[in-house]
Amino acid sequence: MNLKPIGDRVVVKPAPADEKTKGGIIIPDTAKEKPQRGEVVAVGKGKDDNEMTVAVGDVVLYGKYAGQELAYEGTDYLIMREDDILVVLG
Repeated sequence: MNLKPIGDRVVVKPAPADEKTKGGIIIPDTAKEKPQRGEVVAVGKGKDDNEMTVAVGDVVLYGKYAGQELAYEGTDYLIMREDDILVVLG
């Protein structure tokens, strides 16, 4: 990947939205919620001598409206600050 975030920014590939509920009901496109989970695909160097706490490959949870959407080579990504990430799932 040729995306290199600057400073404390992170590039995240959002997880696909759920197609069905747990009960088996199919969710139409207009009712699907924006995913709040994704995989980190690129990480900046950090800001003000603070090292980044997330790494490439981490699965993270972020705020519902966090980040700037970007379509790159046919894939959707989010660019956000490390502060917008709420949890790293281990």
